Amino acid sequence: MGTKFTKDAIKEKIKDENVRFIRLQFTDMLGKIKNVEIPLSQLDTALDNKMMFDGSSIEGFVRIEESDMYLCPDLDSFVVFPWTSDKGKVARFICDIYNADGTPFSGCPRYNLKRNLKRMQSLGFDTFNIGTEPEFFLFKLNQKGEPILELNDHGGYFDLAPNDLGESCRRDIVLELEEMGFNIEASHHEGAPGQHEIDFEYSEAVRHADDIQTFKLVVKTVARKHNLHATFMPKPLFGVDGSGMHVNMSLFKDGKNAFYDESGERELSKTAYQFIAGLLEHATNFTAITNPIVNSYKRLVPGYEAPCYVAWSSSNRSPLLRIPSSRGVGTRIEVRSVDPAANPYLAMSVLLAAGLDGIENEKEPPKAVDRNIYAMTRKERIENGVKDLPSTLKDALDEMEKDPVIIKALGDHLFNHYVEAKEIEWEMFNNTVHPWEREQYLTTY
Repeated sequence: MGTKFTKDAIKEKIKDENVRFIRLQFTDMLGKIKNVEIPLSQLDTALDNKMMFDGSSIEGFVRIEESDMYLCPDLDSFVVFPWTSDKGKVARFICDIYNADGTPFSGCPRYNLKRNLKRMQSLGFDTFNIGTEPEFFLFKLNQKGEPILELNDHGGYFDLAPNDLGESCRRDIVLELEEMGFNIEASHHEGAPGQHEIDFEYSEAVRHADDIQTFKLVVKTVARKHNLHATFMPKPLFGVDGSGMHVNMSLFKDGKNAFYDESGERELSKTAYQFIAGLLEHATNFTAITNPIVNSYKRLVPGYEAPCYVAWSSSNRSPLLRIPSSRGVGTRIEVRSVDPAANPYLAMSVLLAAGLDGIENEKEPPKAVDRNIYAMTRKERIENGVKDLPSTLKDALDEMEKDPVIIKALGDHLFNHYVEAKEIEWEMFNNTVHPWEREQYLTTY
């Protein structure tokens, strides 16, 4: 989004736009957007980083005896929501969380990403650029305003109306995003009925993670106005493609793309190959973060274009990592396993840490697998060094707990609280009797 705001410029815009309320927004450990709404009279308090809140009520934050925390707004994140009332609009800041003693809170996902970026800078890199492709489904609402499993269209990839009945909703989402400063690159129907994708411009990692959270909020808000429910659940329907959030990454050094080397094999630099090696080595270990819910693993199965095997290629889309054909400043590595349920700040933290580990330890990737991995037998995959991604959230958590690089990328506070929350989620799922079980077994046994 990129605009640089001063306090005075913000106050001027608030006056011009008739803003009456301010939302101080932040993201909890599980990726949910939280906010404290304050009246305009409290603006100076917020701008001076003196707005306190109770951190003990937020998932994964702190205990009740240490609950006082500060919301410190990022001035560059200021935006006025276009859809709010003319009688008094609502604006927002995205905030970092600080402890009562003025130190950054180690459980703040946004601060955690900044911490990993400092490590990147200590290795001589300037910028970690990110571009994502979040997908979502649109479902109808019933008379009570609750989502039902009825799609509003039967379109397919790149379809137009009348098959793509979500087109007007998608267009309104794009218009709202553009009014908020997003540069939209593409908007289209995805492969499954009711599934859509809107691609926005790549940006620096923290700003892009902010944009992902804003994007989700806008999509859900505008969909409601069309009497639809937007979901970023990875696999809401059996038998069709799930929703991914492919992450395109590049490192920059001295203003130049560090992954590009005109004379290198495939025009990739040594740094790029080392980054690829780090991603592949830690792929099974960061999956609990990039694919964070029980449902994520219903998407990571063969047959639906979602990667479930750890390999890389520049010529096909079945492996975990793909190197898109663009070179020069556009040279990048695409991680295809990530889904839109992921907390973007944590996902970018572990992906960066994995890649930097490859650079720091000068690792070399295995040979590229330039054939359809889905068509390979298990024996062929083993012969080609292709590992499987974890098949359940429990497996993914077990893998993550073995990896000191990923644990360090999260920090002790986030790691311990995250594992605790996800183990509870897995136990709840595992102990539930599901409709499939009754369909299969109730009359048979």
